[in-house]
Amino acid sequence: MRGILSYGAYIPLWRLARDTIAAAWGSASAGGERSVANHDEDAVTMATEAAIDCLAGSDRDMVDGLYFASTTSPYSEKECSTLVGTAIDLRTDIITADLGNSLRAATAALRAALDAVSSGSANRVLVAAADCRMGYPRSNYEQAFGDGAAALLIGNTARTAITVDDSYSLSNELYDVWRLDTDTYVQSWEERFIIEHGYLDNMENAVSALLRKNGLSVQDIDRAVLYAPTSRAQQQLARRLGLDAATQLQDLLVGNVGITGCAHALLMLVAALEQAKAGDKILVASYGSGCDAFLLSLTDEIEGGRGDRRGVRGHLNSKRPLSSYTRYLSYRGLLEPQPGEPFRLFPAATTSWRERNWAIRMHGSKCNECGTVTFPIERVCYQCRSKDDYAEVRLSDKSAKVYTYTLDNLAGRSDDPTVPQIGVQFDLQDARTYLMMTDCDPGEVRVDMPVEMTFRRLYEGAGMYNYFWKCRPIR
Repeated sequence: MRGILSYGAYIPLWRLARDTIAAAWGSASAGGERSVANHDEDAVTMATEAAIDCLAGSDRDMVDGLYFASTTSPYSEKECSTLVGTAIDLRTDIITADLGNSLRAATAALRAALDAVSSGSANRVLVAAADCRMGYPRSNYEQAFGDGAAALLIGNTARTAITVDDSYSLSNELYDVWRLDTDTYVQSWEERFIIEHGYLDNMENAVSALLRKNGLSVQDIDRAVLYAPTSRAQQQLARRLGLDAATQLQDLLVGNVGITGCAHALLMLVAALEQAKAGDKILVASYGSGCDAFLLSLTDEIEGGRGDRRGVRGHLNSKRPLSSYTRYLSYRGLLEPQPGEPFRLFPAATTSWRERNWAIRMHGSKCNECGTVTFPIERVCYQCRSKDDYAEVRLSDKSAKVYTYTLDNLAGRSDDPTVPQIGVQFDLQDARTYLMMTDCDPGEVRVDMPVEMTFRRLYEGAGMYNYFWKCRPIR
C-alpha cells in the first residue's frame, strides 16, 4: 500500500505578535502571532529541520529519494534537494528534485513521490517543503504570512500507517498571487476576485470531484485539511462543501504560525495526523494555480508510527517572542543593521566539495585503533597517531552539552551583538568541537547545558551561501 510512513515539521523559535507589527504602522492588528525565521535560517535550513524530525528513529540509508519544494529557494540555479539530502546524511545514489514557482509545489512533490513508489523506481521518497515568503511592509500579507516547514516520508509497504487512497488535480491559469523574477514581495489582485474565482471555485470543484470519484460524501470525512489564504476563506469553503467546521475542519494555524506558503497544507496535515486515530479518513487539499486534493486513510499502524518527533505540537510549545518589528525587518534583510566583525575567509567551490562530509553532513572521524572521535575529520589521530585509519561517524544527531563558552561582544550584529562561542562535548566518546550557538538568550548559557545541533546559513561570500552547523539549547 502506498502512503505516508512518517511525518515531521519545523516552526522557527521566534514569534512576532501581530500587535507589534500593527503598532509600527499605526494600523489594525489581525491578532495572534506569526512565526519568524532567524537571520541564519532560510527554506533550506527549515526543510532540513523538518526532514530530520520526520526521520527520527528511521534508518536514513533506506531513503531512495528527496524532493524539495519551496517558492523561496535560496538558489535560482542550484539544486537545493541535494544540499538538504547531504545535510541530513542520506546516500548519494538517490533521486533528487526541486519543485517551486507554485503554492502547490509541496503537493506536486507529494504526488511525484507517490508515483515514484507506485512505479517501483524508489521504495521510499522524502518530501520536504519550506517557505519564507515576504509581504509588503504594512500589507495584510506581512501579518498573515509565517515561516515553517513540513516533511513526509512516502513508501509502498504492506504495513503503512497512512494510506493515500486517491487524488484529484485541477489546473487553472489565473493571476491571484504571484512574484516576478525581480520581486522581493508577493503581489496580488483584488481579494474578492481571487477568493471567489480562484480559491473557492477550484477547491470546491476538485474536492467535490474527488469525493464523487470515490463514492463518498463530506459526512464520510473525519478531518478536512484545507489550505486557505485566510480563516474567512477556509470557513466559506467549508460551508460550500457542507463540512461541519467545528468537528471536521482542521485548524488553519493562522493565529499562532501564519500561512507558510507551499509548506502549509503539509504542515496542517502533520498537525492533523498528530491527533488522528486508526480508521479516520482525512481529506487534504492545497491551492495554487489550481488544486491538488488527496484522500487518506489511517490504519492500525498509526500509533506505532508516531515515533519520537516534535512535529507541529512540539514546535508550537517551544517559542520565544521577537522583541521588536525592527528586528524582524533585520532578520528578513529589509533593514541593514551595523554589520559585525566580517568573516576573513570566503568559501570556494573546491574547498566546499572536499570538506562536504564534515562541513555539511557533520561527520567526525572515529579512530579504528583507539576509538577516539574527532571533529572535523582528522587524518591523523591525536591520541594514538595512527594515520588514515578511521571510520566516519555522524554527529548531528548525537546528544551534547556545553563544556565551556565565551560571550563574544564583537562578532555579532548590531541587533544581535553578543554571539555565544561554545565548546561542545558530545556523548559519543566525549568528542569535542567549537560551534556558535543560535536561538538562545546569551545570558542563559551555562556549563553542562544540554544542546542539539542545527543546520544554519552562516554568511554569503564569493557569490554563494555558506552553510554549517551550530548548536542551540534543546527545544
